Amino acid sequence: MNKLIDLLIENGQVFNAFLKCFERKNIAIINDRFYYIKETDLRYLNPKEIVDASDKFIVPGLIDIHMHIESSMIPPSTFSGAALSHGVTTVVADSHEIANVFGIEGIYAFMAQDTVMDIFYAIPSSVPSTVPERETTGGMIGVAEVRELLEHPKVIALGEAMNFKGITSEPDSLIRNILQTVQKNKPFMPLEGHIPRVEGEDLAKFMYAGLNADHTHQSPESILEKVGSGIFIELQKKSLTKENIAVINEHQLFEHVALITDDIMPDDLLEGHLNANLRLGIQEGLDPVDAIYMSTYTPARRMGFQDRGAIASGLKADFILLNDLDTFEIDCVYKDGRLVHRAGDALAFDQEALDFPSHFYSSVNCAELTLDDLRIPVREDVSEVMCNVIQIQSVGTFTEHVKRPVKVKNGYLDWEGSGLSLIIVQERYGKNRQVGYGLVEGALSDKGAVATTWAHDHHNLMVMGTSSEDILQAQREVLRLNGAYVVAQGGEVVATCPLPIGGIISDKALPEIGRDLKAVRQAMIHLGYDNTNEIMSFSTLSLPVSPQIKITDFGMMDVHTHQLIPLMED
Repeated sequence: MNKLIDLLIENGQVFNAFLKCFERKNIAIINDRFYYIKETDLRYLNPKEIVDASDKFIVPGLIDIHMHIESSMIPPSTFSGAALSHGVTTVVADSHEIANVFGIEGIYAFMAQDTVMDIFYAIPSSVPSTVPERETTGGMIGVAEVRELLEHPKVIALGEAMNFKGITSEPDSLIRNILQTVQKNKPFMPLEGHIPRVEGEDLAKFMYAGLNADHTHQSPESILEKVGSGIFIELQKKSLTKENIAVINEHQLFEHVALITDDIMPDDLLEGHLNANLRLGIQEGLDPVDAIYMSTYTPARRMGFQDRGAIASGLKADFILLNDLDTFEIDCVYKDGRLVHRAGDALAFDQEALDFPSHFYSSVNCAELTLDDLRIPVREDVSEVMCNVIQIQSVGTFTEHVKRPVKVKNGYLDWEGSGLSLIIVQERYGKNRQVGYGLVEGALSDKGAVATTWAHDHHNLMVMGTSSEDILQAQREVLRLNGAYVVAQGGEVVATCPLPIGGIISDKALPEIGRDLKAVRQAMIHLGYDNTNEIMSFSTLSLPVSPQIKITDFGMMDVHTHQLIPLMED
């Protein structure tokens, strides 16, 4: 008799997303889809291959509906193999980082790469994240680009809208025009929002513009207000707290909340992806059944997927075999009915798949800093001046606006003796040569500097330090590498993570870049940088849509009002 099915998985504890329970069943698969799931013997279907899943749990492939591939500093082809090893079979990527560097050309370069996992895209809605008068970017996404991308088969959502002022108080702003364009041409397309510390009428203004999802840092109060108002919540790692999980459990919000990653650094990606957040959710109080539901079926419905998110006849055969439910220990991963990773396998990496235009490797175009650039003049008739300062926190990426007195020495600001760090952002696309200056509190406690071109979201060259010598050394090394993270101390470079593709992407295998970034992270810690994610904390000092005060090549600015904040008070 001819073989009727390609694969039969027998005797597994199969997750039923519709009843939210596990059932001992057998799974028949034809080609890339589930054919029949039943507790009875299915060998009469004459399978080509039989897998005994006794003592294993079978769950759908994980679906991450809000993430940025560029945060892992690897291209889609490399990311695919890494994420699949962690059970992630589908993602919705908002590639606004590569778009900030290269515009729509960067997005097409990403979408053109062949990947085993399914990568869908959300149109970057905020490139730049604010306006060109507040941050200089290499590319822009306007209404014309949005219309073009709406026709691409891989585009299924509008990426996070971040321009608070443009959304809430400027009816003719670019972001409002983009929202209206999408609503007119794709009325059922999900519209993602970036809504940190927004409540009351301001939240209503966001929703009135059409935005109905938020992935930013949550509290129990924000979860209840937002979900109660109709906002879909996407929980990233920093929001997976016992208090937040308790509210979700108490109010049974599993239909309205999904687990996502947003940003995963390459050294962290070696250890886990969405599976790590799922595991953390369980540790913080989620029932494993609910955690799986919020990482598969709930996100699938949010994005309108009709062909995945559950183990059911006719759906894509994306699934994971688990050795243990509470720890989410993965035995193997199947994509489209094929085994793509087994625990212990090396990560898939294809150097030839890194197909980018040559100019993607020469995108850092700014001058070397000199000592004169670090000498900030002050009126000679004063011995001290009040300065506006960015105060970082030890947890998360939010900042506070504080004021600190700084001594004046020989007519120049004595920032090196202030206990603060000088931060500089250089426009690096060769457009205007602007340089923004600021001061940071709570960053480096020892003498040294850290520099990068991975500066949210404009990705200009940013360098911060407590020593002129180290600032110059770190900045020059970033230029030499054509994009990187660099740490300098004692006049020497002590750690580097090269990012030659657009200044934000590596062309190395993940284990190598993971080791490089880990070295940078440890060097930052050695300099006294204190944060739960040192890399992200530093990189988001330039993100002018994340509260409260940030810096661009135009200088420091208030996130809500977009008003520039002078370095020194009059």
